[in-house]
Amino acid sequence: MKVCVDIQAAIAQRAGVGRYTRMLVEHLAPLAGADALSLFYFDFKRCGVPFPVPGAEQKAVRWCPGRIMQKAWKTAGWPPFDWFAGRADLYHFPNFILPPLTKGKTIVTIHDVAFLRHPEAAEKRNLKYLNNRIADTVRRADAIITDSHFSAREITELLKVPPQKLFPVHLGLSPDMKPAAAVDVENVRNLYGLQMPFILTVGTLEPRKNIPFLIDVFERLTDFPGDLVIAGMKGWSYEPILERMRTSKFADRIHYLEYVEDGMLSALYSAAELFVFPTIYEGFGFPPLEAMACGTPVVSSNAGPLPEVLGNAAVLMDGYSAGEWVEALADLLRDRTKQDLLCAKGREQAAKFDWNKTAAETWRIYRALWQEEATG
Repeated sequence: MKVCVDIQAAIAQRAGVGRYTRMLVEHLAPLAGADALSLFYFDFKRCGVPFPVPGAEQKAVRWCPGRIMQKAWKTAGWPPFDWFAGRADLYHFPNFILPPLTKGKTIVTIHDVAFLRHPEAAEKRNLKYLNNRIADTVRRADAIITDSHFSAREITELLKVPPQKLFPVHLGLSPDMKPAAAVDVENVRNLYGLQMPFILTVGTLEPRKNIPFLIDVFERLTDFPGDLVIAGMKGWSYEPILERMRTSKFADRIHYLEYVEDGMLSALYSAAELFVFPTIYEGFGFPPLEAMACGTPVVSSNAGPLPEVLGNAAVLMDGYSAGEWVEALADLLRDRTKQDLLCAKGREQAAKFDWNKTAAETWRIYRALWQEEATG
């Protein structure tokens, strides 16, 4: 059996999908055995950064711009992807949409359907692209992988996909996500000027992360003398979020860290008093799970799959009443026993999410589809 995975998002270093793709293929390769794993991407400008995946073939097409092919696929549904990537038994596309193919079984990962459930919180160009292509994708795909049972139910409801075609596979956490050493915590505090105790949130600056609401809560948290730290790259429609930070009455206590290197992120989580995640919608929920793995107590919305992912190891908030969130945060900040209990539960919960397990479940889906094809 030969499996081809489109790693374009990982080569382009797109947040979220790119990280998923990279971690997945790195853990798939050791499972291949006698099977073959091929990784494909376009690199016309020769600026792609291949990452080493021992045991996997990497194929780059450099004579043709990927954006031209994307446009051709959108407008004409041609030429077939396999003309570029080569022949395989299975093709896995980890970024929502299937390009045209002539042969082989097809698997697509649809991480979430936020663009359908909350279109007002999606970037307009991306929303149009997904809406135009998603029906054809789910019709043609032989299997759809998604990140949670919640998202599987959403896809069934909103896209009318038969449940037997859907495979929820939880994602894994990097082994680097663990309580940081005291010296690393001190280093990250010094690097970012975080000398006061702080509440932390992590995520791309975009409307659905609900950062202005968190600032409202922070401004009302009168018994907490520390700071609020917001870490995340700028997404779409980030300007009003930055303006809300600048105009806060506690602007001097709000620290925006646009980019935190992976090697420093666990220390930042470990340094925080609390991790707070008021998101409106998620497909999985990496940041609060990472905070748990680093031994930080978590207060989160119960949006989407977060109850499924976080279990009973976080304070889950039903709704977005600022007063209720202030009360929950204040209660946790003054209750060290409750913090310690959540930290212990959090580490136990986070340990359930492992990329080796994610890759093994994904490979089982590949093999089941291949056997189905082989037996006719």
